[in-house]
Amino acid sequence: MTNADAETDPEFVFELRTCRWAEREWPPGADEGDTDPRPAIVARQLGTERRRWDTIVVEVNPDAFRRRANFGRRRLDSDLLDVVPHAPRDWEFYREALPDPGYPWRYVRETIHRADDRGILDVRKRSNRIEIRRKWAYPDWVRRVVAVENKPDLDASAARNLAEQLEYDVALSLADEVWVATRATGERVEPALLESVPVEAGILTLDGEARSASATRARRDDPRATVEWFPRSLDADAPGTRILERAGDGGEYDQSAARFEYADPEWKRAKRLEIAERAYEKGWRSFAETMRPDCREFQLRREGRTLLPWCASKECHQTSSECSGSCPAFSPEPPQWRTKGWPIAGGPGKGIRKLLEERRERERPSSDS
Repeated sequence: MTNADAETDPEFVFELRTCRWAEREWPPGADEGDTDPRPAIVARQLGTERRRWDTIVVEVNPDAFRRRANFGRRRLDSDLLDVVPHAPRDWEFYREALPDPGYPWRYVRETIHRADDRGILDVRKRSNRIEIRRKWAYPDWVRRVVAVENKPDLDASAARNLAEQLEYDVALSLADEVWVATRATGERVEPALLESVPVEAGILTLDGEARSASATRARRDDPRATVEWFPRSLDADAPGTRILERAGDGGEYDQSAARFEYADPEWKRAKRLEIAERAYEKGWRSFAETMRPDCREFQLRREGRTLLPWCASKECHQTSSECSGSCPAFSPEPPQWRTKGWPIAGGPGKGIRKLLEERRERERPSSDS
């Protein structure tokens, strides 16, 4: 694949390349002598109600990460996280064992039954009281959460829009680090360094050519990244500032004030764990769940060891919004492909989903139990 081809790809495909690079090469700067191992999982399009990040990198404690597998592939949502990590070693009445959730206990009972149905909590009824006991101790598996914004073409206009988002991230400090990933231009000074990106944010430039002489042949076409600017570490354990409204910019007579609120550390800890759990379940290869791999024209094209979606009809890497049943080129697989003689059970679309799920599963190790 040439650099000219890469420049015509949508931001969505650049995002997938960034995720694949992070999955293989994290942390940034390893080629410059950073030998600190940081096992991590990678996901995309996650965040909070007010802010969604393109790429999320969750650095993990390897031993605790393996123990997390005891609780299954599915995420523990916020309600389950109010129950499962606090379950006692021995049988106890649930209202005595759990901290006050801040909402009615009847919802806690519903969550307890959900956890019981999933097999991640022991539940019994004694003297008309629901008692609970943990099956496994919920591990402290998340070390750091890193956010990456992907802007392949970071011109002045895109940088202005991005700057406000990054300022929000820095003020809230929900993530431990914030990065911007952009396409390498090959210029002596990368344009991203000249734009109004907050100094707290790191800058990565990605291209499709290996720059390291030690790169293996199998990885020669995988994306490579260069650190143009290292980020500052944010204090995720301290209170954050949530920017609600910025000061007006209507000229010298505009005296409208900014509005903000504080985010307490407890909220931040809970939200970071929710994001990590969603990343654990979703990963970054879940794009097939929002596309139509059951279309005759849908393919996966190999770029190095990365599989990217490709539309044979339009001859391009399509986006999730383009790849839908309403696409004029959509051509569903014939039923006989799914029922007769095809070497992949369920047809090509089913095979594509299975392949992506198997690759995602490699990033979630089985438990030691």
